[in-house]
Amino acid sequence: MTCLVFGKTGQLASALQRQSAVTALGRETADLSDPAACAAAIYAARPSVVINAAAWTAVDAAESHEAQAHVINAEAPGAMAKACAALKIPFLHVSTDYVFDGTGSEPWRENDPVAPLGAYGRTKLAGENAVRAAGGAHVILRTSWVFSAFGSNFVKTMLRLSETRNQLSIVNDQIGGPTPAADIATTLLHMAEAMQAGHAGGTYHYGGAPVVSWADFAREIFAQAGRAVTIEGIPSKAYPTPAQRPLNSRLSGAALQTDFGIAPADWQAGLALVLRDLGCVN
Repeated sequence: MTCLVFGKTGQLASALQRQSAVTALGRETADLSDPAACAAAIYAARPSVVINAAAWTAVDAAESHEAQAHVINAEAPGAMAKACAALKIPFLHVSTDYVFDGTGSEPWRENDPVAPLGAYGRTKLAGENAVRAAGGAHVILRTSWVFSAFGSNFVKTMLRLSETRNQLSIVNDQIGGPTPAADIATTLLHMAEAMQAGHAGGTYHYGGAPVVSWADFAREIFAQAGRAVTIEGIPSKAYPTPAQRPLNSRLSGAALQTDFGIAPADWQAGLALVLRDLGCVN
């Protein structure tokens, strides 16, 4: 399998390069703000499968830069998917729980109604629709709360804050499944191989288990890292942000387990590996 990956230094792209001999394209080679260049890169490389691991992920900034986020999150994946459809190769695209409105307490299923709360979710949903409209073999993998030893994420933020503070206030009414980037990478590579073998693909959900609040996620980070930090749980309204966050980020992985045999990620085990990578534990 010759795999072309859009993205090079982000969490998921870094994990993919760690696990497989993929060809990763950075911004200097294929800038997602230029969708035509992304399509041209696919035609030039002629890989057997393409994974889009790049996106505009700055949720708050998307509120004031929705046009730019739309190009990167919607138009670029659409151009990639069209190129893959023309070449008759599978295209795998990563999306998010932010396409839902975050209501209720049941895990979101693939066919549940979508209703993004903000610009980031709207652009990611538009990307999903563009990928489907291209008409080629594809996978859309929705995930949530991604963390790793690479890039910027909640785990690294908590560790940084703990260097100077021994008490933190963290939101406790947003519930989801933290998901190691390494496990997402493994899942995508498995799905890519299955697609090449004739699997039909489609839209799937993949998240970590068990589900927790951000506050409980932080507590586990500090417990595993051996850092004495007290966490005060607070409601989302006490920590206002430009973009509204979904309260329910639970994702049902039942379809993925049935169709591909992939179980939800064990995020606590994944966290231990990330902390080891970061030199926080032996």
